[in-house]
Amino acid sequence: MVFDPGTLDFADTRAPVAIRAATVLPAVRENIELTTSDGLTLVGELALPADGVVRATLITLHPLPTHGGFMDSHVFKKASYRLPALAGIAVLRFNTRGTSSPRGTSGGAFDEGVGERLDLEAAVRFAVDRGLPNRWLVGWSFGTELVLKYGALDPVAAQVEGAVLLSPPLHRAGETDVAAWAAAGKPVSVLVPEFDDYLRPDAARERFAQLPQARLVAVAGAKHLWVGEKYAARALNEIASTVLGQRMELAAEWHGPVATAPSA
Repeated sequence: MVFDPGTLDFADTRAPVAIRAATVLPAVRENIELTTSDGLTLVGELALPADGVVRATLITLHPLPTHGGFMDSHVFKKASYRLPALAGIAVLRFNTRGTSSPRGTSGGAFDEGVGERLDLEAAVRFAVDRGLPNRWLVGWSFGTELVLKYGALDPVAAQVEGAVLLSPPLHRAGETDVAAWAAAGKPVSVLVPEFDDYLRPDAARERFAQLPQARLVAVAGAKHLWVGEKYAARALNEIASTVLGQRMELAAEWHGPVATAPSA
């Protein structure tokens, strides 16, 4: 059964509630479909601030689907649970081609990051058509490869403000892709875990040296998958700070209605 975000049961405890992994804060949530230029239907979800005031929009690109990555990968799921209410940020999540989650399965098959260019373009086009402002690409692991390879190229380049990269492995993306971002001049925040499995801070500084506008943040103690509330919260703080253009420390408690996410 496809999960319907409209079925979440919100209740007001009349007391401050600590924000935990499964805490869902109020937002306008809808299941969406994206249509790629090669005719595939991709499934996703859009979470908007409940008051209708969108300060920024995240277009998220998830980790490698052949290794468990999907639209519900925990940092992105927590972004959708929290950021609309805490920061006025809209969060668009979707499964790239051939990827499954409780939301459903996107059409097509995994294409090693080649056909996924059209998936990224479809997501950005959806955000533009919806009139969502201040659009940013946010990639995690494999998702950073898609952002680096295609985000600085037309038609996407003209439709986004910049990018945030979580745990970039720089396997599929290389010097040419980083150079394209340098030429575009758009801001890029690069969040690199101290104990990343693929690219650690010192190596990342060297690899991104040709991107003068990059802001590289080495996160002490973190690993590639950002496991643990401490590290997920740090990632969300850095994402919100980047897209809103000011330092953000998101609240750890919520006063008002909350829901609990269903078990996976």
